[in-house]
Amino acid sequence: MPSEDQPKYERAYQVIVQRLKSGRYPVGGRMPTESELAAHFDVSRVTIRRALDMLVQDGYVESKQGSGYRVLTLSPASDTCLTSFTDAMLRAGHDPSSRFMALDHFEAGADALAHLPPEMQGVEVSRIVRLRLVDGKPSMLVMTYAPRSLLKDARPEDFPERGPGQSILRILSDRFQLDWSAACEDISPILADDAMAETFEIEKGQPLLKQACSAFDDAGRIVFHEDVYRAGSVSFNLSQTARTPRHV
Repeated sequence: MPSEDQPKYERAYQVIVQRLKSGRYPVGGRMPTESELAAHFDVSRVTIRRALDMLVQDGYVESKQGSGYRVLTLSPASDTCLTSFTDAMLRAGHDPSSRFMALDHFEAGADALAHLPPEMQGVEVSRIVRLRLVDGKPSMLVMTYAPRSLLKDARPEDFPERGPGQSILRILSDRFQLDWSAACEDISPILADDAMAETFEIEKGQPLLKQACSAFDDAGRIVFHEDVYRAGSVSFNLSQTARTPRHV
C-alpha cells in the first residue's frame, strides 16, 4: 500500500498499478489524461507525468504523442521471455478465452515428467492443462508444470476461463505467490498427432510449434515449466533494456 512518507509521484504510481490490476483501466484501453489524473490525485502535471513515465518504463503502458497513454499489459515481462498471451490478445482487439482441461498430480520420477528439467523430476509435480482460444478458435494448448509444494490447494476454480484474470502468469503470481526473475525457452516444430489434430480442429500431420519454457527464481531454483503447442506463428521483440520490477 502507498505510504504517506513516499514522494507523491510514487504514491500515484502505486495507486494506478493497483487500479490496473483490478481492471479499472483495461488492457488496450486509454488511460485518463494527465490533466484528469493530476486533478484526481491533487498533484501537478509534472508529478503525474513522472508517475506515468514509471509506468511506461515498467512496461504497463505506452505513450504516443497526441494519443495519450494506452494500457499494454497487467503483467510486464521484465527481462524474461515470459509475456502475457491474454494481454497481447486483448491489446490487439481479440477475445481470448481458456478452456480448463485437467489438473493432474504426479509422483516424483513419473514417466510423464521425463521430458522436464532434472530439477522437476525428483519432486511431486502438478500439471495444469488449458486450451487457449482466440475469438472462439483454438490457438494454443498449454501444459503448466510446477512443484506440487508451490501449488498448494490448487483447484480448477483457480483458473478462470474469461477476462484478464485468465492469464496464467497472474494466476501463478497472485494466487500462488510465485516469483521468477529468469527464464529459458526452446522452440521446435512438431507434427500434429491424432489428439492434437482433434484439439486444434486441423488435419493430422499439420505442423505445430512447440515452445518449452522454464522459469527460475533469483536463487536459480525452477518455479514452473510450460509446454505450449501453437497452431499459429510466433514473433519476438528483443530489447537491450531490462526492466526492474517494483514492489507494489
